[in-house]
Amino acid sequence: MSETHYLTDILILLAAAVVAVPLFQRMRLGSVLGYLFAGVIVGPWGLGFIDKTEEVRHIAEFGVVFLLFIIGIEMRLARLWAMRRMVFGMGTAQVMITGLVIGGVALLFGQPLKIAVVIGFGLALSSTAFGLQILNERCELHTGHGRSAFSILLLQDLAVVPLLALVSLLATEATTLLEGIEYAILDAALAITLVILVSRLLLTPFLKLVASTRTSEVFTAAAVFIALGTAWLLETVGLSLALGAFLAGLMLADSHYRHQVIADIEPFRGILLGLFFMAVGMSINFGLMADNRYLLVGLVLGLLLIKSGIIWGVCRFMGIAPANAVRTATLLSQSGEFGFVLFGLAAVSSLFSNELFQLLTLLIALTMIATPLMHRLGEYLGNRMGPGDSSRDISLAEIDHEQSHAIIAGFGRVGRRVAKLLQDADVPFLAIEKDVERVLQGTKAGYPVFYGDASHKGVLKAAGADHAAVLVCTLDNTSSAVRIVSIMNQHYPDITIHARGYDSYHCNQLSKAGATTVISETLEESLQLSRTVLQTMDVCDGDIDALVESFRKERCQ
Repeated sequence: MSETHYLTDILILLAAAVVAVPLFQRMRLGSVLGYLFAGVIVGPWGLGFIDKTEEVRHIAEFGVVFLLFIIGIEMRLARLWAMRRMVFGMGTAQVMITGLVIGGVALLFGQPLKIAVVIGFGLALSSTAFGLQILNERCELHTGHGRSAFSILLLQDLAVVPLLALVSLLATEATTLLEGIEYAILDAALAITLVILVSRLLLTPFLKLVASTRTSEVFTAAAVFIALGTAWLLETVGLSLALGAFLAGLMLADSHYRHQVIADIEPFRGILLGLFFMAVGMSINFGLMADNRYLLVGLVLGLLLIKSGIIWGVCRFMGIAPANAVRTATLLSQSGEFGFVLFGLAAVSSLFSNELFQLLTLLIALTMIATPLMHRLGEYLGNRMGPGDSSRDISLAEIDHEQSHAIIAGFGRVGRRVAKLLQDADVPFLAIEKDVERVLQGTKAGYPVFYGDASHKGVLKAAGADHAAVLVCTLDNTSSAVRIVSIMNQHYPDITIHARGYDSYHCNQLSKAGATTVISETLEESLQLSRTVLQTMDVCDGDIDALVESFRKERCQ
């Protein structure tokens, strides 16, 4: 009966998402609001199909874990260092100022100092899940306001570590506020250092061993294991699941396995993140909201105004253009998912009363629901102010291969030769190869070669197919080559596709699949040999060219 119960809940959630999300997207309200609405409808205060919202929310939190894991892979330490001014400058200022201001307001409402500090900094955190999902949907992550928002969110995610430790320490009567902050920062620094050292030594050899089996499902299991395993390790020492996943991703950012890992994790992230948004919708206690409607209206409006005002001021102080500053401020004006974790830990530790916990949880959920509307408000105000001044924003190395580049599918002898010529011509490119030994050989030779299955759409997307100018398919395997060309032609029809075929039959299949140009390896070798023979027999070059071209056309038709 228990198994049937869970299966029924899953079917209800999937059905609600399938109906609500496309409907809200058609109304141009975004998928996030669609997931929230679906959660409200199926939850205990809607139609009541699902009443155990805590179980759903605990499972759904893995969506945030996988989201931070992918962010870590896409970040890289070098890029994090390039963003240091925005992350550690603007991000730290936002968290500290907002936390102190909201904490001061909590003091005015009669809360003790310890509780006011936890409330202030818990509400100072914004929603990484909501913010990044909206930016990704609208392709705004690499705009001026997108980079600013990401910088603040990243620092907030890092701040979760000492904040969680701080809550645990403040729950101890003997610990003062200052001692709690000192111990929290020390614990966080030691744990993060340990994870980084272990990851540096073990992750790449582990993935090399798994990839050598050439079993895609085992590699997927390994990727999930790394993300969840590192998250679990940090949680066992009292830190954040999400931060553990972010660190694991950060350690894989420079690995040549990164594109395949992203492709394997992406489906889990998408499904579980949608489930997280639905769990937020289900957790809204409409009974408590009805009893405290005026207080909640005031708290929601006050929190949105305080946070957006502070973030706008910090952005302007850091030189962000007014239009970008207002877009960033409205996007991050809500409280985030880590507030649930912080306040839940405070409630379990008896630092918060149950009534206070319920009220704060409802406040977070309501500000989350307001996020898509606040983002639209920010877009409206930003457009009225004029375009953002990108020259005053952070000088940040863009996501890899965002500029026009070439993708080489396969790094055998043909792919390696193409790569050498592209490198000599200073043409940006990357190569994708399933054979681990070829990847390692290419990397040692200085080529940008990454492990992955290029016939997987997710791998091509992770390799920057959205921005690529050309795909060069050099695979020996006929079915894999045709599948790659078909995927590229279906999802990226504007990209030029040059493919290498083995014989005329293979070439015809590649042409039908949508390849722009197909070169037959055996045909070209035969024509080159024939050209040499004709030259030896003193046939003039003009006749040779005509004969070869005529033969090539006949064979390629």
